[in-house]
Amino acid sequence: MAEKSYEVFPKNPKKTYGLMELVKGSSPIVNKEPEDTIFTWPNLFYVEFIVTLFIIAGLLFLSLYVGAPLEEEASGDTTPNPMKAPWYFLGLQELLVFFDPWIAGVALPVLIVIGLMLIPFLDINQKGKGYYTFSERKFAVSAYSFGMALWLVLIIIGVWFRGLDWNWYWPWDDAHIHKAVASGLKDMPVLFSRILGISEFAGKGLADLIVMIYFGLGLIIPVYLFKEFYKKLGLFRYVTTMVLFWVMVGIPIKVGLRLMFSIKYVVMTPWFKI
Repeated sequence: MAEKSYEVFPKNPKKTYGLMELVKGSSPIVNKEPEDTIFTWPNLFYVEFIVTLFIIAGLLFLSLYVGAPLEEEASGDTTPNPMKAPWYFLGLQELLVFFDPWIAGVALPVLIVIGLMLIPFLDINQKGKGYYTFSERKFAVSAYSFGMALWLVLIIIGVWFRGLDWNWYWPWDDAHIHKAVASGLKDMPVLFSRILGISEFAGKGLADLIVMIYFGLGLIIPVYLFKEFYKKLGLFRYVTTMVLFWVMVGIPIKVGLRLMFSIKYVVMTPWFKI
């Protein structure tokens, strides 16, 4: 069966100009030949229009089915419990549970903003412009998706799983009964000193060493496993990218240490604690 052919530029009698010659080559914008591209109208427009309708329908359904979380008028005599920030700041408020206020309220937000600002300078991969591709941008797509998912999870926890005194409440718990405040949290240096029978100073050194190994291996191992990735970025871009990446990965690790092993802080300095 003969393959059906399509005219790239079909004849149109209303045109006042003509195409004299078509030179075979790649487009300067998307690096595609003309026969490998399609028109935005109607191909892309229809898809975007249908997606828009579905999103609007979903928002209408949620607005009718779920009541807006509006509270009573603010009173100077009553402090709400729990006191929750607007939903878009609940991720930061949730981080305050697991990190030192200076880290959760200042350092991490600044790193997020700086990291987003540096993306155009750190991401030198030219593929994926004008079209979506995961296979050609695996690290970029995965890292950004991980960060977004982490942020959304923190917001969801703050909205639906935090109750009185900012304690954890499951959907089936009574939200009007106070829970016991979590106790028994230990700092990692203290935990090491008790388990290994060493001084707290030695425990602090061991905890600091573990953190340095975490970042050290995070910088060294990818150099050997993904040599091409390292060569493309260069030393400065690579170190900046990986430090930001491992800081981001370290957030859920720190949260997990708190939830599973009751570890409050890993690194302790006179100026801040992590």
